[in-house]
Amino acid sequence: MSSQHYFEAQPLAAHRPGLVRVVLPDVYLELDTDSGVFSPGRLDPGTRLLLEEAPGPPASGDILDLGCGYGPIACVLAARSPGVTVWAVDVNERALGLCARNARKAGLDNIRCVVPDAPEIPRHFAGIWSNPPVRIGKAALHDLLLSWLARLTPGAPGAPGAPGAPGAPGANRSAGPLKVTRGAAPVSERRGDYDCPFLSHPRSSLR
Repeated sequence: MSSQHYFEAQPLAAHRPGLVRVVLPDVYLELDTDSGVFSPGRLDPGTRLLLEEAPGPPASGDILDLGCGYGPIACVLAARSPGVTVWAVDVNERALGLCARNARKAGLDNIRCVVPDAPEIPRHFAGIWSNPPVRIGKAALHDLLLSWLARLTPGAPGAPGAPGAPGAPGANRSAGPLKVTRGAAPVSERRGDYDCPFLSHPRSSLR
């Protein structure tokens, strides 16, 4: 597999700095990007759909942006809910550096950018947001999602084995943005989403 992929720890692609403007009804951000990270030239349509239509973050607690990239989801969640701590997790060190820089530039001090095995990551999360890296392969993606879904606060809807969770009977295909949180409503079916009670997988954003 090429070391140029955005899910490599240290991409070898030559640096090509860029800027993505995130324009939402309630949030405006200018985010630094670079080659070697996911969707460096624009806000990915699936990420935009997740940010526009999924329920917002809780008022407090620890939440997760799994596969944060340069930080569009993490930064929007942190801006929308200053009382939460957003754990922005990625294997890509270049992406983590960009995410941390973007958080500082936006004045968002409630974002923690860390690798997946960082010891300070909480054991449980009040919610999980992700536009997951489907290009790692179906089996690897399934295992990735289940391992992090196990960290949802006990009893939270969408926990592994609950209706609609990955691996559960009737679960949706793991291909596209995912959002899991307590009390979540599904993202709208318009624009061809795959929906279930706590997960959403828009067709438009295979990564």
